[in-house]
Amino acid sequence: MFIFPAVFTQKLILSNVIIDRFEEGGLTGMLLILACLLLAFFFTVKAFANLKGEEGTFLKYKKLINQVVLLGLVISFANSLMGMISVFDALEISGGEEPSIIAGGLKITLLSPLFGLLVFILGYTATFVLSLMRKSEIEVAE
Repeated sequence: MFIFPAVFTQKLILSNVIIDRFEEGGLTGMLLILACLLLAFFFTVKAFANLKGEEGTFLKYKKLINQVVLLGLVISFANSLMGMISVFDALEISGGEEPSIIAGGLKITLLSPLFGLLVFILGYTATFVLSLMRKSEIEVAE
């Protein structure tokens, strides 16, 4: 009876941590990367729906997935560079005496590339699975 509130509280705390990390990584950049993830998911669903369809349409969706996840990765590294510039500005203002500023800033600047890399890996895994499924569908049809 008391297990449910404890599990619910743990899930709520975990979601708050994820949201906090998302905001720490730079809200604009992280939202753009999230948009790339959602677009890649949309194109993946369209490609799965068109698995038995025309080769040209299937390849179009596969290329779109690859382009969108690559864009997400590039945005994440650009966001990271902008974050590093902010860290160095803060370090310059403080006089460079506090290593905690560097450590905190580097932690924050690494969140964006981590999310971008996750999007990239998921997208390329999806295209790999799509290619395998398309190949097996063609072999079954023959």
